[in-house]
Amino acid sequence: MVNQLQCNVMIQQRGIEPVLDATDTKMMAWGPLGGQGVDGIVKSDALASIGYKYGKSAAQVALRWLTQRGIVAIPKSVKKERMAQNLDIFDFALAQDEMEQIAALNQHDTGTVDFHDPQFVKYLIETYG
Repeated sequence: MVNQLQCNVMIQQRGIEPVLDATDTKMMAWGPLGGQGVDGIVKSDALASIGYKYGKSAAQVALRWLTQRGIVAIPKSVKKERMAQNLDIFDFALAQDEMEQIAALNQHDTGTVDFHDPQFVKYLIETYG
């Protein structure tokens, strides 16, 4: 099962992880790049600095961070070159200290719905499962 919710380096959804694990559900990131970078993801100095080490963009670092957390990330793009760039994240791995540095960018753990509420998750499973 997959639970698609707003998730990116600024909105990390850490609190829902135990519920997802308990229900054998994968998280799929909606807005993995923060909605065309409006959250500062693609222009983040911290992500760009990490990316420089690997020859990657801030966006690629953000997507790699999500995939290393086991989150399905399918960013929206209509530009062919960006689509190719978004797929080019599997030839490097972020070090633990880099994962932690990116985790520190978290602004909050929920999007527009309280996914921490086990009753809400149970409702979704019973309704759509």
